[in-house]
Amino acid sequence: MNRCLDLAKGGKGLAAPNPMVGAVIVHGDRIIGEGFHHCYGEAHAEVNAIRSVREEDRVLLKNSTLYVSLEPCSHYGKTPPCAELIIRTGIPRVVLACLDPYHKVSGRGVKMLQDANIEVVTGTMEQQALELNRYYMTVHQQKRPYIILKWAQSEDGFLDKIRTGVSEKPVQLSSPVSQIMLHKLRSENQAIMVGTNTAILDNPSLTVRHWIGKSPLRILIDRDLKVPAGYHLLDGTTPTLVITGKEAVNQTNIEYVHVADLPDLMKLLYARNINSLLVEGGATLHRSFINADLWDEIMVETVPKALGSGVKAAELNNCENLQLFHKKKIPFFTGKSTKYSLLDVYRRRCFN
Repeated sequence: MNRCLDLAKGGKGLAAPNPMVGAVIVHGDRIIGEGFHHCYGEAHAEVNAIRSVREEDRVLLKNSTLYVSLEPCSHYGKTPPCAELIIRTGIPRVVLACLDPYHKVSGRGVKMLQDANIEVVTGTMEQQALELNRYYMTVHQQKRPYIILKWAQSEDGFLDKIRTGVSEKPVQLSSPVSQIMLHKLRSENQAIMVGTNTAILDNPSLTVRHWIGKSPLRILIDRDLKVPAGYHLLDGTTPTLVITGKEAVNQTNIEYVHVADLPDLMKLLYARNINSLLVEGGATLHRSFINADLWDEIMVETVPKALGSGVKAAELNNCENLQLFHKKKIPFFTGKSTKYSLLDVYRRRCFN
């Protein structure tokens, strides 16, 4: 099952909104086939594993065990049911890490296999599998995307100096290493969000540039349409959703939507199959999510630099069930020497 989970990671950032799944076929003590779900809309892990079996080894399938990190699907979607393929192939035993919470599967895949007299074992490395697909699990259990709040702050808790316009440069609270990490994170999430002030002062692109991967759907909260037309978020190069209270005409890759509040926005994203949301700023928007109890993960990078005053970062005092998941040191270059930022990652619940 360890191998299944490792294989599944190959679909990170590409399989969504489907889960990341890996599958391994074992005969005796030998792996005769393996595969993972490469990309949304393409063949599932079980299909790829069965296809990978060499022609001369096909006869061994009827005495093999299929290990798979998630319950095989039992419905027709973009691809036929994997459970049906397993039955037709004649594999007599299937070992699963966890069940699929999707209502069209959710135990039906297991039942279909058992009804065909296939032995099914569940719960092998279940917690690790749940952790791997926490985005997918959350969207089907909570009916909203998995929400990550991310910010960098000074050692005394500020995001930036007080600025009045884009002509004033922001305080540098990132390093080349943390920039790469941020863009990797963007590539792994389906949507990214900022508020009006961050958009005006920083003029961010919110695209993936320092990593390989697809840029997420950009979401801008701009109730009064204050962000100037020439800004990056309105350049039409990447699909962008503008949440506003004003009337506006949709443009190429720019859609204006009226949504009353954050819970309603989460319902909209859920309806559009968005399974993860990265909220990059600013502090007011972060506080809004925390106050609405809409978050699953909070990533705070604290850099070895004091500002003394400025824009105060959101505080974590109001976060219920906050658990520190892990800490990581990140090189922070200060000219003559290298110091380290500290990245704290918090979760609402830890799977392992």
